[in-house]
Amino acid sequence: MATLSLSGILRRSLIHRRARSISALIAMTVSAGVATALLTLYADLDQKLHKEFRSFGANVVLTAPAHTELPPDALAHVQQIAGPDASAAEFAYAVATTSTGTAVVVAGADFTAAKKINSWWQVDTWPAPAAPGAALFGQRAATAVGNAQTVTLKYAGNPITLQNASRLTTGGDEDSRIYVPLAAFTAWTGLSPSVIELQVPGGASRVEATIAQLKQQLPEVQIQPVRQLVEGESRIVDRTHALMYGAVLLIALTVAVSVLATLSASVLERRRDFALMKALGGSQMQLMAMFLLEALILALAGVAAGFLVGSTAAWIISEGNFHTATLPHISVLPMVLLINLVIATLAALLPLHVLRGLQPAALLKGE
Repeated sequence: MATLSLSGILRRSLIHRRARSISALIAMTVSAGVATALLTLYADLDQKLHKEFRSFGANVVLTAPAHTELPPDALAHVQQIAGPDASAAEFAYAVATTSTGTAVVVAGADFTAAKKINSWWQVDTWPAPAAPGAALFGQRAATAVGNAQTVTLKYAGNPITLQNASRLTTGGDEDSRIYVPLAAFTAWTGLSPSVIELQVPGGASRVEATIAQLKQQLPEVQIQPVRQLVEGESRIVDRTHALMYGAVLLIALTVAVSVLATLSASVLERRRDFALMKALGGSQMQLMAMFLLEALILALAGVAAGFLVGSTAAWIISEGNFHTATLPHISVLPMVLLINLVIATLAALLPLHVLRGLQPAALLKGE
């Protein structure tokens, strides 16, 4: 009889009382969907945020002492210590003069490496490194030389003719420089690189560890982190983590209140059913197990639907914000399931307390 009563009441609640069942199921689906989306995004969050910060340029700068140059093997040491996923670019600088005596800063750079590490630069078209006289003119530098298409510069009495092949705009010091291929710069000035810009992926801890190793290997070189990038990245990542945790907690509490209201109303509607089962010999534990089972069924159904909805939402959010797809993570499913089961259990506690106070005789008399 207990088994028949259990199946009958569950069927009556989930099928015949569709409005309340659907309301609770939607709430549980929302909970599972939001938790799935946030946890899925969280799984790839660090990697995606660090990738975004890499587009902001170097986060470590190595500079030779004044009036000196970097060791010939400095770039190889830097790349070895920083790792294969780090990006580095060498730069050399000289102050040249135009035919009218105007001073202008000329920088020698490996255009391929500079383009990779400074993808945020606004460049019309990167000049071909092998093109004779190809140069990248900063916005202010181009104005200083009269926006001429061909410019002859001198350094230490040695002339060079450069073609204004492209224009650079950054809003920083780069706008006042003319960039030429490093090989052509060294052949013209005889100067070797004095600065290495380094982009170390990962958080602040990895950047600091890399700097410590670089200082041991290159003690004569000045090595400084770009603080606003390193600290800003760490701060944003930490705050994003906190925001996602807070969002999951807030959604869970909201859903718990919604499910609590639905389950409480369901208990009040079915008081006579529970009273009749008590009168027929049903125990308090059987009634409580029956009601809790109903809540857990809704929770499980919500997890199944919410995982699909949340995974789709995570994919859309990731594609729209990071331009890379985030695939579903089965690893988040146990956590989503746990969250929904906890919500369902907690939301059922108050209605279960109401069941304890049922008086079958009074309810069946209509009191």
